[in-house]
Amino acid sequence: MTIILRLLTWEARTTLKPSNSIAHSANGRNYGNCGKKSEEEKMQISTKFTIAIHILAATEYFKGKQKITSKFLAGSIGSNPVIIRNIMLMLQDAGIIEVKRGPGGITINRPLSEITYLDIYKAVETNSEEELFRFHENPSPKCPVGRNIHNALNSSLKKIQFDFEMELASHTVQEVYDNILEKL
Repeated sequence: MTIILRLLTWEARTTLKPSNSIAHSANGRNYGNCGKKSEEEKMQISTKFTIAIHILAATEYFKGKQKITSKFLAGSIGSNPVIIRNIMLMLQDAGIIEVKRGPGGITINRPLSEITYLDIYKAVETNSEEELFRFHENPSPKCPVGRNIHNALNSSLKKIQFDFEMELASHTVQEVYDNILEKL
């Protein structure tokens, strides 16, 4: 669980922006921008992940008691029904839920104990099939660090991604649902 919490809050530079702060070596060579991260340069898992889990937990809790609609879920989640519908469509495309218009509402296609965090992550995070860490594309081949940075990082970052996905796969939505029931 620790690795999930660390990676869910992990901040990684996704782009380089021009900065007045330039790194220079002792001999005066320019090795590129070394500016501070701005808010838009942080990478983290979007709220779609936790909203999707909320949708599933609420659907399970209220089934048979309440028609589960995007408007109803939006009230529980504190979000716009359009956002909820978009996430519901992602969950439906992944085969996790079925959405029926009109009197149908939402049904969950398999037990919560068989829906992992990894299933949710792959369903709602639009870049979940890509590498978790992206390399900057043009490190300077003239710089000894730039020339070697990709090879130096590659194996450790692949292991972190593998560990992250294995940790996600080891947790289910049932755990969340059970925790909610314990708090009632």
